[in-house]
Amino acid sequence: MKQIILAAAIIAPLTACIRDPGLTGVSGMREVTAAEVSQCRYISDIRSTPGTYGILASPGVRYARNRILADAQQSGANTVVFDPVSPGAEIYQLHAVAYSC
Repeated sequence: MKQIILAAAIIAPLTACIRDPGLTGVSGMREVTAAEVSQCRYISDIRSTPGTYGILASPGVRYARNRILADAQQSGANTVVFDPVSPGAEIYQLHAVAYSC
């Protein structure tokens, strides 16, 4: 019985992580440029801060982008325009505008 409880205690948090859209990505969302949303309806501005820097910066930015996509989808958007980022620049905050097209 103790083994079953221990296994459940280990598996439950892992299952929650597997369903996290920050890790898995978001289907049905498009990332486009500002020029491509002229005929779309504005939904909201969304900001996110990556939780990691240095050698873990890339996964942190990917997670933050996926969270923005998930938040946009939950608010009724299907299209997102991210602010441009200079290649190689440290990213301390991501900003995107969500639209319904």
